[in-house]
Amino acid sequence: MLRPAAQAFDIALHQQTFTLRANDGFVEAFGPHLIARLSHLAPDVRLRFAPKPSKTDRPLREGDADLEIGVPGDMGPEIKQQRLFQDRFVGVVRRGHPLAGASDVTAAQFVAWAHVVASRRGVLTGPVDEGLAARGLKRHIAAVVPGFPAALAVARGTEFIALVPASFLINLPPEPGIVWFELPVPTRPIAVSQMWHPRLDADPAHRWLRQFMLAECRTLMPKG
Repeated sequence: MLRPAAQAFDIALHQQTFTLRANDGFVEAFGPHLIARLSHLAPDVRLRFAPKPSKTDRPLREGDADLEIGVPGDMGPEIKQQRLFQDRFVGVVRRGHPLAGASDVTAAQFVAWAHVVASRRGVLTGPVDEGLAARGLKRHIAAVVPGFPAALAVARGTEFIALVPASFLINLPPEPGIVWFELPVPTRPIAVSQMWHPRLDADPAHRWLRQFMLAECRTLMPKG
């Protein structure tokens, strides 16, 4: 007995809300582009960005999130992941800051100014401190804020230096009031991934979502 062939999945006719757990910086940097592209490709598909106060696989396991975006950590061994792009940390100061005009910021210049650190848990060290310590240097942490968008705001309004992922700067207006520079010591690259529960592997809509995220993120961060 012949059976009708399965109908091909068409995202343009699909209706669904996808929930993505991501930090504020990712939403600010990538959200406008992703939402605009999706509204063009699939008018009845909605992206819901959910806050990510902690790194846990529970929302993926329990079906409360379709994707988790970020740096893979203590996720369950069965959680699937795919790298979206590779990021790096850069230094940020306000426009008009004495370091804003420097062609190459030295380690000595870097530690001569106070710093604002982004940390949800209040950790006072970051990815640059190991490299500074190897040179016998230490920076002065003058403030701690819960996220990178807040760190950018502090840097914009003070003489403090902020460290943020370079991707967080891609969606800033032409005159953002800040200047960024490469760090004077090397730091480990940041592998930003999308993570999902394996029960969604073969789901046509979820498969389309993963391909969409990969293509669009690499359009914005082509070196990823």
